[in-house]
Amino acid sequence: MTTGVRRRMGVEERKQQLIGVALELFSHRSPDEVSIDEIAAAAGISRPLVYHYFPGKQSLYEAALRRAADELAARFVEPPQGPLGARLMRVMGRFFDFVDDHGPGFAALMRGGPAVGSSTTNAMIDEVRHAAYVQILAHLGVEKPSARLELVVRSWVSLAESTALIWLDGRRVPRAELELQLVHDFAALAAVSAAYDPEMAEILVGILADEPADGPFGDLVARLVVLVPAAPPEAAAPDAAAASVPDQRLR
Repeated sequence: MTTGVRRRMGVEERKQQLIGVALELFSHRSPDEVSIDEIAAAAGISRPLVYHYFPGKQSLYEAALRRAADELAARFVEPPQGPLGARLMRVMGRFFDFVDDHGPGFAALMRGGPAVGSSTTNAMIDEVRHAAYVQILAHLGVEKPSARLELVVRSWVSLAESTALIWLDGRRVPRAELELQLVHDFAALAAVSAAYDPEMAEILVGILADEPADGPFGDLVARLVVLVPAAPPEAAAPDAAAASVPDQRLR
């Protein structure tokens, strides 16, 4: 990323350049492994000049993570048109685009950056999770979620995060399969909750009413039906025989 030619930049322009350079380096290696010297070289400036714009290494990390957090949160924004399943598929596609492009940076962000436990980085992580939570509620058209709905959505956001982190360690499962599986996971979490709560059941019925048979939720149903064993013929025989014998008590 070094241009080989130094030019004067305004303060804000230079800061944004350094943040961009840091993020690019973080996309290939963990922030812990990236030095200020490397960032300075990639930006075409001296190490002391980096410290002129950022008082320390941690402050530059936090600025870079701030930009990454904002970009990641934006990946969950989706127009509320069309079936929910298709919308969640698009969200997962953008989410994994980010994860794929910024693997080490994503891992650093979700694990707290180079200073695990830092109140600043932890606050950024919470902001990303909350932004995703709010967007999913918007997709459902719910402003004040019940306790069970909140549990479903927050659990799903956490599941998407942990799935992406595990996937980065070797990418052993095809990405497209994971994107679909996570959408299925949302439906499964909602369905289990609906079995216990009438309000969740109403929400689930509303979701499924707009879902096409060939959509991701329909695909899940088709996959599950195949797994359910058919009742053996002999299991139904006694009931049929009993139905054909007149009830002696009625005579």
